[in-house]
Amino acid sequence: MKYDFEKLIVITLGGSIICPDKIDSLFLRKFKKFIEDFIGKGYKFILVTGGGRLSRVYQEAAAKVAGIDDEDKDWLGIHATRLNAHLLRTIFRELAEPMIIDSRDKVKMPEKPVFIASGWRPGWSTDYIAVAIAEILGAKEIIIAGKPAFVYDKDPGKYKNAKKFEKMNWAEYRELIPDKWIPGLHSPVDPIGAKLADEKGIKAIIMNGKDLKNFSKLLNGKDFRGTIIE
Repeated sequence: MKYDFEKLIVITLGGSIICPDKIDSLFLRKFKKFIEDFIGKGYKFILVTGGGRLSRVYQEAAAKVAGIDDEDKDWLGIHATRLNAHLLRTIFRELAEPMIIDSRDKVKMPEKPVFIASGWRPGWSTDYIAVAIAEILGAKEIIIAGKPAFVYDKDPGKYKNAKKFEKMNWAEYRELIPDKWIPGLHSPVDPIGAKLADEKGIKAIIMNGKDLKNFSKLLNGKDFRGTIIE
């Protein structure tokens, strides 16, 4: 399966990729080189950071001490995404715009080759934000670079007979996931991001973000492993 990109690429980099148990400095070093190589080919990148395990650590700790609602959980998750965003902003310091996109009014076409985005406000996941940025800037797709290599009909970690999909439409995908956003929800594209992408005609490419060899094939228009939702 192949896909052709234009020169602005929107990527959601999962928090579980940035910091699975601790910050994966080795991966980030490789990822920086990977992005630099494609900048050399004329591409620009919007990198939207997830909160991943870091957000769940804070959410779980708060819940053990006091009852917290979904808005509080979301704010903890948002600040986790902002910390991860500032980490990437520091790593890409010479190549990145000096500010983080932490609200809609900061979205603009980047002058530098890298622009980092974080969470915005409660009820809006980073998948939703990636789709919103793509729609504002005219990108036709987003890349969800997280743990799953594909979309499956059920959890492949629990079910050996889980079926993977290489192509599907948004209606088919939305049948597989919950209707509502819950902080910390695990799904390749969460419900509110999927709903917005469906409404705006934005495609999503699901792939394993750690497999940079496969990632390179995707961006080079070669056969790659992943799922395209359109």
